[in-house]
Amino acid sequence: MVIIAGLGNPTREYENTRHNIGYMAIDALADKYNISVMDCKHKALIGKGVIGGTKVVLVKPLTYMNLSGEAIRAVIEYYKADAASELIVIYDDISLDVGQLRIRKKGSAGGHNGIKNIIANLGDDTFLRIKIGVGEKPKGYDLADYVLGHFSREELEVMKDSLDKVDGAVNLMLADKVDMAMNAYNKKSVKE
Repeated sequence: MVIIAGLGNPTREYENTRHNIGYMAIDALADKYNISVMDCKHKALIGKGVIGGTKVVLVKPLTYMNLSGEAIRAVIEYYKADAASELIVIYDDISLDVGQLRIRKKGSAGGHNGIKNIIANLGDDTFLRIKIGVGEKPKGYDLADYVLGHFSREELEVMKDSLDKVDGAVNLMLADKVDMAMNAYNKKSVKE
C-alpha cells in the first residue's frame, strides 16, 4: 500500500490557490481512478483505491499546510507504512515555472513549511515527492499573499496539463520506476 498525500489548506477560501496544488493533484487522481476521498480520519480526508494495480491511500491533510506532518505521520503509523518507500508527497514549489514538475527521492524542505513539518514529524527527509511549479513570486509581493493567491485562467490551463503529467509520474513511481519518472518529468518546460 502506498500513501499519496497532496498538501494544501482546507476550507473554500483556499480552493484553487497556488498553495493547494497538492489538493488539486489528489482530486485529479481521485476523479480518474474513481476513489472517494471523503473519509475523515487521522486529521485528514482519505480515500482508498487502486492505481496501476497498486493499493493506494489518497490523503488531503486537514491540519493546514504548516502542520501537514501531523496528519501524514498519523496515516503512516495507522497503515504501518515505510515513509521512504511507501509515501509520495505532492506540493507546490515557487522556484519552478508554472506547471513544471520535479520529482525527488529525498531532500531538505527548501523553505516549504509543509515539508519542513513533515520532516520534523517523520524524523527523516527520505520520502518521495512531486513538486509542482507555481511560478516565482513577483517582485514586491508578499510570499504568503502570492502562494495563497489564485491561478490566472492561463495558468489553470497549464496546470490541467501538469496534473496529467502528475498521473503519469505517479504511475511510474508506483511501478518502482522512480528514476524513469525523474528522467521523463524533471524537464524544464519549453516556453512558446
